[in-house]
Amino acid sequence: MTDDLRNGHGIPLLQVIASSDQQPFETPSKRINDGDDLSFFLRSSAYADIMTWILQLNRSMIPVKRPDDSSLVDTWPLQSKNMVLSPEVVKLNHLIRSLDALMEKAPPESGPRRFGNPAFRTWYKAVQEATPSLLPDALSDKLWGRARDDAELNALNLELAAYLLGSFGSPERLDYGTGHELGFLAFLACVWKLGGFAHADTGVQERAIVTAVIQPYLDLVRKLILTYSLEPAGSHGVWGLDDHSFIPYILGSAQYCAPIDADSIKIPNEGSLSGSPSPIRTAKRDSAEMYRDTNLYFSAIAFIFNVKKGPFWEHSPTLYDISGIKDGWAKINKVKNHVHDVNVNLLTDQQGMIKMYNAEVLSKFPVVQHFPFGSLFRWEQDPSAPMPATSAHMGSQPRPSTSSSTKNMSFAQPSTRAPWSGTAARTSSTPVTGAPWAVTGSSSSPANVTRAPWSRAPPGSNRPA
Repeated sequence: MTDDLRNGHGIPLLQVIASSDQQPFETPSKRINDGDDLSFFLRSSAYADIMTWILQLNRSMIPVKRPDDSSLVDTWPLQSKNMVLSPEVVKLNHLIRSLDALMEKAPPESGPRRFGNPAFRTWYKAVQEATPSLLPDALSDKLWGRARDDAELNALNLELAAYLLGSFGSPERLDYGTGHELGFLAFLACVWKLGGFAHADTGVQERAIVTAVIQPYLDLVRKLILTYSLEPAGSHGVWGLDDHSFIPYILGSAQYCAPIDADSIKIPNEGSLSGSPSPIRTAKRDSAEMYRDTNLYFSAIAFIFNVKKGPFWEHSPTLYDISGIKDGWAKINKVKNHVHDVNVNLLTDQQGMIKMYNAEVLSKFPVVQHFPFGSLFRWEQDPSAPMPATSAHMGSQPRPSTSSSTKNMSFAQPSTRAPWSGTAARTSSTPVTGAPWAVTGSSSSPANVTRAPWSRAPPGSNRPA
């Protein structure tokens, strides 16, 4: 038996794997080597779990009306003293602090250089050496109790460490980007799937993860970028949303969405939290500084102002376009309403951050090619997944150099259908959460980048709004 796939309000949750269904732990390995592999990834159980996890975290950050008085709204600002932190979240917060402290042992090397500072490799090696001893203290005993002997305990440690170590950038290339950020989300998802967080069905645990683990992680990587001059990895340059991150824009826009009822499974498609700053203010440095300590979106914008010079519309045109949206923060976030008991595509017809994340991170070969697969994120097909639509970008991906790459794929692996699917056909030895499937859209911008449909002209230009 496995834990319920939904919380008390019918919201799809990332599935916790029952101990009896747990596959042998293994060190994750690279599987995405060409365009065919990328296409398979978008139909895999791993992709399903990633999207479900992101939607779960996103929903937890949306303001909620109080059941006893709908005129009162609970919000989730960063650094709030009212945030409930479980012991499991506190331990992970301490882990991030411990990794930050290791930077004292790796001061940046002096002297001018075009690319990243080699001292980053020293810090990374220190983290690599410390991780096997840090992880047991950072994660709950319930999680480690899944290992039956020392060999399994070591295998579990190695599997989790692969995602954690992969989330801080590349010591070879001296760079950091959204693919590494994805690694940290995967690390947290692994902990969730192994029952490493206290169970709650009201979003309390997810909010604590966002505010006390994900935000400190983002602060740490920004410090790494500045200290060691890490290059952007997989960046689209000026046409990208952000050189390094994407998740804070999803979760930060959720913080300012129009409030929802506590027992609602519907997510607003427009509107904003009363008293929240207008999206137009994201293009202003003083506003970014004002809200950076309470909102993930503004925190990310403030970092851009710290590292880039010149007009905002010039160095961050996509974010500038988004700042012109007049239908509120929910329009920017734009999560299609969760519909249960019907096999639906939750991402179809979306235009906001969630769809952009699917298109610009999960569907881009340079970004996800290094994402590894093991026993927790499995390289197997989700039987409820449709074939992805062909796009110009998908057609330009690297092709197999020899024989078909599908020879290493587990096409016939059984799995659990999507939690919102009407037919629950079980055929898997490892339960997985079905995907809120995305339809890959075509790219229309330079360098095959999906430009925002709400694009507007920069100040003083003649470009149509």
